[in-house]
Amino acid sequence: MPPLIPFEEITNLFADFEHTAFRLETRRGYATDRAGARYQAFLRGIDPQPEPEHPWNVNVRAKAEQGATFSRVRIVDEPPTPGQKFLMAAAAGNVAAGEDIRVLPRAQAEEIGLPDWDFWLFDSHTLVRMHIDDTDTTTGVELVEDQAQVLAACRARDAAWPLAVPTAEAWARVRSTV
Repeated sequence: MPPLIPFEEITNLFADFEHTAFRLETRRGYATDRAGARYQAFLRGIDPQPEPEHPWNVNVRAKAEQGATFSRVRIVDEPPTPGQKFLMAAAAGNVAAGEDIRVLPRAQAEEIGLPDWDFWLFDSHTLVRMHIDDTDTTTGVELVEDQAQVLAACRARDAAWPLAVPTAEAWARVRSTV
């Protein structure tokens, strides 16, 4: 296994990128979400409220004002897991800040050969692979410098994006079945 660094050591990338920050999310849920009060409230039927002053959303707005974009594709199961439902419900606040979040069914992701691991791709040249354990906890990140792997991540992004649907559309379909 390559050397892992703490996630905190790459947070500068979220402010320093110039044009695009793209995330591929492959997990069925994340430990950090499950530990939060918003997730627990969601399980009790309370929709997550937007958090416009959350540091993430403040940064997304600032980068959007500079002409940069945040986007992500979330791979979801059919039917979605509780963690995936939470992410779809909570996405509205991120979208309001300027992030474009889309959803792709896992079966389609597998058909087109997307990776089964999470990553961030900054400006199509800086790849950060997330290492997440069986409890859905991020154990560290890997700053990937191998250009073949960076190119593969670019191709994954480019294959996933046109097939994915906006989160609001996917969430509306999921909500109509509950």
